[in-house]
Amino acid sequence: MGPPHPPGPERSAAWRRWFADEARAERPDLATLCLLIGAEADGALDEAGMDAAQIELDRLAGEVPFRPGGPQAWATALAEHLGGRCGFRGSAGDYQRLESSLLHEVLRRRRGLPILLSVVWMEVARRAGAHVYGVALPGHFVVGFGPPTAPQGASLSAEFEEQILADPFDGGRVMTGPDAELLVAGATGAPLDPSMLTPADPLDVVLRILNNIRAWAAARPERGDVALWAVDLSLLLPSHPARLRYDRAQLLVQHGDFLAGATELDAYADIVAPVDEPAADRVRQQARAARAMLN
Repeated sequence: MGPPHPPGPERSAAWRRWFADEARAERPDLATLCLLIGAEADGALDEAGMDAAQIELDRLAGEVPFRPGGPQAWATALAEHLGGRCGFRGSAGDYQRLESSLLHEVLRRRRGLPILLSVVWMEVARRAGAHVYGVALPGHFVVGFGPPTAPQGASLSAEFEEQILADPFDGGRVMTGPDAELLVAGATGAPLDPSMLTPADPLDVVLRILNNIRAWAAARPERGDVALWAVDLSLLLPSHPARLRYDRAQLLVQHGDFLAGATELDAYADIVAPVDEPAADRVRQQARAARAMLN
């Protein structure tokens, strides 16, 4: 199966309005935002399909044993249910598929990237009554159960006596403190800091998913359309890196929309100018070069 194809302009505009409204809600719904990313990627996904995905999350939650106990028991119960009986997990090949970043496809295929599998774990566990949250370890997203932070001055070993981490990409394997330390050391070469174990904000999770989609598209120049809508959705989030406007401008120029790209470059230069005038001048030069391509 090839990558999904995006919806038409009218439906895309409707999804983006919904996405922007949900992102600015008092309590943004992570599953809804992920499904709207899927709808922007896959023209075959409609509201009925999104409802079906939410119902599937409800169904999976209904199969979790009632109130398993403390954090360790919750993590074990989710691993046995989602990773074991249901077969949710990931593999190296999943990094090569756009579907691995789309929640409705992850629910269908039961395969995905660590962050999307973590979304499944979080949404199912939350519906079942667990205190659960995402943990954005460097290079690998996992889920946490129990108190998310240690007392002031506590050691990592003390932290792991309360907080339990699970790796959905590995079928929900419950991680020990040394497991997490080894994972972070392998990704960064630096030791694990307790601050890395804090809960990830839902909108930061969404931005990270969109960044993964952009990375997938960057390796496939023919799918610049995917990179562009991923940037557009990122810009709809209440908080996002200003650099995204520059990235969007570059994508527009690459797509041959030189005038729109030049306009975006000028706007980005205006943002940069107060802190780095030489950088702003370079961006303005790029804008002039883009306009010159119109001749």
